[in-house]
Amino acid sequence: MNTVQKYIVSRLLARFPQDEAQALSWWVLEELTGKSKTQLLCDTAMSAPDGLDDVIARLLQGEPVQYIFSHTLWSGLDLSLSPATLIPRPETAELIDFVLRDTEQLKQHELRVTDVGTGSGCIALALKQVRPRWQVTGIDVSAEAVKIARHNAGKNSLDVVFVVSDVLSCPLPPTDIIVSNPPYIKEVQKAGMSASVVDYEPHTALFVPDCDPLLFYRTIARQKAASLLYFEINEDLGSETVDMLVSENYTTINLIKDSYGKDRFVVARLP
Repeated sequence: MNTVQKYIVSRLLARFPQDEAQALSWWVLEELTGKSKTQLLCDTAMSAPDGLDDVIARLLQGEPVQYIFSHTLWSGLDLSLSPATLIPRPETAELIDFVLRDTEQLKQHELRVTDVGTGSGCIALALKQVRPRWQVTGIDVSAEAVKIARHNAGKNSLDVVFVVSDVLSCPLPPTDIIVSNPPYIKEVQKAGMSASVVDYEPHTALFVPDCDPLLFYRTIARQKAASLLYFEINEDLGSETVDMLVSENYTTINLIKDSYGKDRFVVARLP
């Protein structure tokens, strides 16, 4: 085994379980050396790369590795990140997979698709990557997030338009499909969350008022800008989200569980 990798694991065990410390150790070494895991395994006599102890210290303080190195690999994309953008989650990759399966018969159509609350652009870019004929637009209230999303479009050679816009105050453009992973965590849930999320990820992209947790879903649904909606939702608010969509006259509303068995996605259609 690589002795430097063993050293990293020994340090990280102060905060992380064994499996996570192992995974992080290889991630850190690949980033700092530019070598693959296979190359690192063969290099048993390597010395510690520059900056290693600083990275370990930041990880031990709870800073996500994706922010330390300012990017992540997700759904076949290399995405730049900043503190203005959420780290893409496995659940959101499941949302992409569901949208693609559900719209397989529409893949050759030149549909207009809008990603509301695009952040790093992960949803919009992942859809465009597989559905090149679709006209995909991503919107976000954060100018810094849109700047990152535009950079990611160029970085991954994908033709997606990104626009600064606040869905709470600006009308959505007419479109065929809306996909959205908006803020949905109630403020009261903050206390039970990981410090690495609460301390480092953008609160405007995470939290909604306890008194109105469906604020973004209702605002999107009420505008009737698309005939087909795909939402990632708060696992505790599945039935409430469905009831809201029924009250807004959507039909064929499906509540879908993620791979952890939690209510995570809703698809709804207008008559």
